[in-house]
Amino acid sequence: MNKRNSIYFSALILLFLVVFSMFTVQKQESSSGVENVSAQKAKELIEKGDVLVLDVRTPAEFNLSHIEGATLIPVSNAFGSNLSPGYLLKARINEVPKNKKILVYCKTGGRSVEASTLLLKAGYQVYNMKRGISSWTNAGYPVVSPETRETDDSSD
Repeated sequence: MNKRNSIYFSALILLFLVVFSMFTVQKQESSSGVENVSAQKAKELIEKGDVLVLDVRTPAEFNLSHIEGATLIPVSNAFGSNLSPGYLLKARINEVPKNKKILVYCKTGGRSVEASTLLLKAGYQVYNMKRGISSWTNAGYPVVSPETRETDDSSD
């Protein structure tokens, strides 16, 4: 095999591996039972009133901005937070209503996967918002923030 054919063959194998890994990841997501949804789908679920919106970030992150109506139950200590284990989702899972679907989000999607898996194992129907609140704000959807709270307070 000459050098040119070797390069083509290597590229073909690399392409095959990339495609194979994409299908494997998609299958793992769907077989886990957690439904990953876009910010647009999350907004639709919220507008239908179908879900409890669960923010699993830290209190400091939540106070900077969150989706209106979201319930805060952190899944872990992150970004220097030092919450007691009793304040985290694993200890507070019974506070999440069993009779509702749960839409989980964090900042960029990592912690929400951890929380979604925990909730799924406990018997909840779970939607994980892909790429977290970052995807929500990038789509131009509104959040509650100190600025919006000031605006709301000044209209009283």
